[in-house]
Amino acid sequence: MDWQKASAELAKKLDPKNVQPAKQFGPKGDYIEGWFAMNEANRIFGHDGWSYTLMDCKPVMQAERKIGKAQKDGWGVTYVATVRVIVGGVTREDVGAGHGYDVDLGMAHESAVKEAVADAFKRAIRGFGYPFGLALYDKSREHVGINATDADIEKAIGFLSAAETVEDMTERWKKLPAHIRDSQPVLDNAKARKAQ
Repeated sequence: MDWQKASAELAKKLDPKNVQPAKQFGPKGDYIEGWFAMNEANRIFGHDGWSYTLMDCKPVMQAERKIGKAQKDGWGVTYVATVRVIVGGVTREDVGAGHGYDVDLGMAHESAVKEAVADAFKRAIRGFGYPFGLALYDKSREHVGINATDADIEKAIGFLSAAETVEDMTERWKKLPAHIRDSQPVLDNAKARKAQ
């Protein structure tokens, strides 16, 4: 695995289109889905560049309860899981919880186990960077946004370079989309030109 290439990807912002909002009966805050985290791991590290292991998964609660609008007799089950993620010799491990509710006790257990493992996986892999949901733990959401592409940066630099005065450059700067204005190469280029 190429750590230099992976590190560049891990430093990128989390695209808001991949962020799911909190649900009434589910995650309490914004989150990314498990399949998305796995897909990102395959994209960034390669299909053979990472792995995860379920270290522990156990039930911590099982009780009868009413289910759904019809208030049918059913079950509520909670599991806690521990998952370890390994990427190129670097290990991250974390815990997660899952809850299952169903009129069938087996189905309640199945749902709780799946949710607990997915939650633990996402919590463990987030330690590798913003694209895995780490950005969601920062209340400012500084690392949630759209990353400027190389083509975006080149186009913006050309747009700014065509300015004839500092005032014109300032007006042009204001017209650039925020994700391009936040790009370091565009900032550096604009500062250098203003200093001239």
